[in-house]
Amino acid sequence: MGKLRLFDSTLRDGSHAIKHQLSADNIEQYCRYADNVGFHTIIVGHGNGLGASSLQVGISALGDQQMISIARKNLTITKLGVFMLPGFGTIQDDLKPALDIGADLVCIGTHCTEADVAQQHIEYVKERGKEVYGILMMSHLASPEKLLGEALKMQSYGANGVILMDSAGASTPRMVAERISKIAESLTIGVGFHAHNNLGMAVANSFHAIEAGATIIDGTVRGFGAGAGNCALEVLAGLLYKSDIRTDIDLYRILDLSEKIVSKIMPKPQEITSDSLMSGIAGVFSGFLPHVKKTAEEFDVDSRDIFLELGKRKIVAGQEDMIVDVALELANKKAKDQDLSF
Repeated sequence: MGKLRLFDSTLRDGSHAIKHQLSADNIEQYCRYADNVGFHTIIVGHGNGLGASSLQVGISALGDQQMISIARKNLTITKLGVFMLPGFGTIQDDLKPALDIGADLVCIGTHCTEADVAQQHIEYVKERGKEVYGILMMSHLASPEKLLGEALKMQSYGANGVILMDSAGASTPRMVAERISKIAESLTIGVGFHAHNNLGMAVANSFHAIEAGATIIDGTVRGFGAGAGNCALEVLAGLLYKSDIRTDIDLYRILDLSEKIVSKIMPKPQEITSDSLMSGIAGVFSGFLPHVKKTAEEFDVDSRDIFLELGKRKIVAGQEDMIVDVALELANKKAKDQDLSF
């Protein structure tokens, strides 16, 4: 197994947890302190990536270029990373400016069965001489064999690595091990894993991914992220230390980062609520949580029913409009059932 690298998405996935309202001070203070922790990269931006700030998924307090510029000024050791979902952002309007400002590394995400959508973006980043990683999102929805086929595509496009994202926090350790080992055995580039904690398995699943051959773990400090949050990197670092698995992470430094910096950014501790648990059970994208809660209140229906129905329909990120459709159908059914009871 190659050397284990930790990708830090606290200033990207954590943005979901505060409705994309990271401030300039948040980014500056975090990057200054985290620069010496030992992360391979610190990924900065809107929770849904470059170009995603919108009414549909949330308007960020700062623009992409402003966030990247602030981070660039405060990172001298650690690589500066950005995340992008084709469809939210474009090469000319979003990716090119990010690289021009100084991003060193790019993660390009697609649905787990649609790697071909990322081809031109991966090739563009490689042409610019930067590191680029393909992200296969909602990875629990595809078989190990299907994921391998998609990962091989990303490798052929020039990706430096492929990361499986458990976007709904719906994976069990067995699922993670099967998928990671299948891909790691066949790729010549790095394989990684990004966990969500909806079932309380983020750290455990990340550790199982490492045992199965993953050389990249993408997480956040204190698990600060969408829904129930992510793999808490300081907890994983402690587990790796106890297991004699060495990384570049300075254990005391990451613990101080958690206590002194991230605790002050988070409005409340990350927790597994009944809604985030239902999201994991149903296999629904963690970022849907605030939208589902709001819509359930508006239509006076049970949010848990919305999650289960979204899961049955295999709704993915970018299909937020379906939340309202499902809630409306549930509300109509509820009204009809009440009429029949009289």
